[in-house]
Amino acid sequence: MSSTAGREAPDAKPSLSEIHRLSWWFVAKKTVREFIADQCRDLAAGLTFYSVLSLLPAIVAVLSLLGVIGQDKEAVTAVLQVLQEANPDAAQWLRGPLEELSRSSGVRFALGGGIVILIWTASLYVSAFARALNRIWETPEGRPFWKLKGSQLLVTVLAIALVSVGAVLLLIGGDFAVATGSALGIGETGLLVWRIVRWPALVIVVTLFVALLYYFTPNSKQPRFRWVSVGALIAIVALALASAGFALYVSSFSQYERAYGSLAGIVILLLWMWIANGALLFGAQFDAELERARELQAGIPAEHGIQLPPRDTTVIEKRAAQEAKDQADARRIRHRP
Repeated sequence: MSSTAGREAPDAKPSLSEIHRLSWWFVAKKTVREFIADQCRDLAAGLTFYSVLSLLPAIVAVLSLLGVIGQDKEAVTAVLQVLQEANPDAAQWLRGPLEELSRSSGVRFALGGGIVILIWTASLYVSAFARALNRIWETPEGRPFWKLKGSQLLVTVLAIALVSVGAVLLLIGGDFAVATGSALGIGETGLLVWRIVRWPALVIVVTLFVALLYYFTPNSKQPRFRWVSVGALIAIVALALASAGFALYVSSFSQYERAYGSLAGIVILLLWMWIANGALLFGAQFDAELERARELQAGIPAEHGIQLPPRDTTVIEKRAAQEAKDQADARRIRHRP
């Protein structure tokens, strides 16, 4: 990790169309090397833990929200149907708790409690993602606690909103769409429009989610907000291809059920989440190396570190002062007769 001292705001850097072929090749090689050097596979495993921690509160919040409009039983059926197609063992594992929730009379209480727990657990994911991107962008965390947590909670709330919209887009289809449309007074024309825009809207939501995490979580000051960066596009495509390939492998060649028995579905879910988080980190790594190449091509000395200024250096300066004090204390101990 390089020092933040002496970094200047970049200017006159080439656009994507002006980047040389040699630079693109450098970015590709450097991305793979740095992805391994930054231990992104281990970071993805940590993010997977926080993803699982947020999964059940997220499902409870979505089902409780749909239960407010009287579609809780249909919502449970839709969730289980989606899970059954993707992961039958996980669907079986969640069937009991979800059906019990649909029969509960405390839907609004579950909604409030589920949202509170979801914000807390999801904020842990955002914090871990920020630490991962700080490593990728070679910038130490410098924001004071109040500023860091405030921004992370804001990102968390926005991310939850996007994930909730994505969940609704994913779940409300078929008979559940008809039932929900009837409850909301939506006619056949509205349902037809919904079927047309549903999947493109889901792609937009996923794109916004990735852009939100990439831009706002690291301490490095990004040049500007991009709705779709090259790294985000790579992450989304890699996620789609990896998910399809992994699903094919699991259904055709794997021996997970023989090895793990009734836990096979949970293991498969964890592996898919690990792949998804790995794809997100790989896309972020590509963006970081692309920024390095743009700086190098503009004559900025980024060989040993990406030269983006940090958003805040308060904690960095305090840590440096404390480290200097610790070294002085250590020298006194060493020279004490």
